[in-house]
Amino acid sequence: MFDAVGKNKLARWAELGTFRNVIQPETSEISGKDHSIKGKWRESVFSNFNPVVLELACGKGEYTTGLAGIFPERNFIGVDIKGSRMWRGAKTAVEKELRNTAFLRTRIEFINSFFMEDEIDEIWIIFPDPHTGKRNSNKRLTSPWFLNKYRLIMKDGGLIHLKTDNSELYRYTEKLVRNNGLEIIKSTGDMYGGDHSKGLPFFRFLPYIADNMIVKEISDKIISLRTHYESLFLKEGLKINYLSFKIDKKIILNEEWQKVREG
Repeated sequence: MFDAVGKNKLARWAELGTFRNVIQPETSEISGKDHSIKGKWRESVFSNFNPVVLELACGKGEYTTGLAGIFPERNFIGVDIKGSRMWRGAKTAVEKELRNTAFLRTRIEFINSFFMEDEIDEIWIIFPDPHTGKRNSNKRLTSPWFLNKYRLIMKDGGLIHLKTDNSELYRYTEKLVRNNGLEIIKSTGDMYGGDHSKGLPFFRFLPYIADNMIVKEISDKIISLRTHYESLFLKEGLKINYLSFKIDKKIILNEEWQKVREG
């Protein structure tokens, strides 16, 4: 059993290396320096000048490929360090001929080595490791350390989406965003209740679909995207938290408000 699993994993690794839509540099290539693709994603990878959207900790890339199918006029990049999972998303993109899709295998702390200032329009963070407990909060993908990295590569006013089953991560991020003065666009502890349960288009606030005649149809397509784990969470009756907010490039995020409260 183990040998079969191991061989399958090795085969996926080998195939991943053949996909033209995957960039997977060695750590030595980017540690403390920039990768050659930095600032060139639109022209070198996508051959267009459309908006660029990241899915961080993309796993199997369900959102990267799903959103790419819904929005062919936008470019999507899935970022993750685990190649065996990324293989599924990259292969799906090849099979479906999603030319507006790419994958980057790297650690997210190196994100600034790959993207220039203002190169990214939007970020999706879907069911990341919540790193529960106060001592681990600085490891969260929505901690000030990470958010300030995103701030440097995003356009001013760019949207960040967080979707999680973990209420601690959701509450932490919402409080952090609110106390740093960022604009919250939508926040709910029950994504599939509220507007969605009433038949209202959940994602009607997205600027690139707000004026579309079929806004509900598009919104429903987005909300129907599910990761493997989300499907399991929903079967268990867990509620899904959702938060979206705008980046303000003038604001350097911090947790000083928390230190003041504790003092």
